[in-house]
Amino acid sequence: MNLNKMIPPIGSAIVTVTVFLFAFFQIINFAMCSFFVCLILPIGFIIMTTGLHNECESDRKVSANIGMVFATVYCVFIMLVYFTQLTTVNNEHLTEQAAKLIDFSKYGLIFNYDLLGYGMMALSTFFTGLSMKAKNQTDQWLKALLMIHGVFFLSCTFMPMTGMFSKMSSDGDNIGGRLALVAWCVYFLPVGILSFLHFRKR
Repeated sequence: MNLNKMIPPIGSAIVTVTVFLFAFFQIINFAMCSFFVCLILPIGFIIMTTGLHNECESDRKVSANIGMVFATVYCVFIMLVYFTQLTTVNNEHLTEQAAKLIDFSKYGLIFNYDLLGYGMMALSTFFTGLSMKAKNQTDQWLKALLMIHGVFFLSCTFMPMTGMFSKMSSDGDNIGGRLALVAWCVYFLPVGILSFLHFRKR
């Protein structure tokens, strides 16, 4: 039994399913289920990235290692953010000040950490894609999508510094933000599918 071949497709499948479900729950505006799938997504992403790292050729190991480090940072930030929403925010009676800090819907500190986490994910995909040597059309598309996704680092990291998101807390149901997240899902869903096909071919 070769676990190196069996485990990575599972990670890609988790990424694919959780991204699809996240888009669905955003469309129907079911926040708690969105938070739950976001708690699972990093697990699949770590497994998928580790699989790509494992098969990387020696002359590209530095790039693959950087991708793994950023994937780990992403995982820590995102799991802390959504575990907080599903536990403390969901179960405790928060003061107004505490809610401003840790309630995701208030677009405060915890929301900014979420964006920072996804900025780290973008860096991870960029360096992981850079480490790949595409040998077929599936790999070429996967490599391109991973590297282009690195652009999200800029928006995720620097847009919160402008203070634009702090104004969103008074807007109620932010349908524009939810549609933007669905658009991201449409982009990232093929990454999960193509990586699954990549590992199955290997």
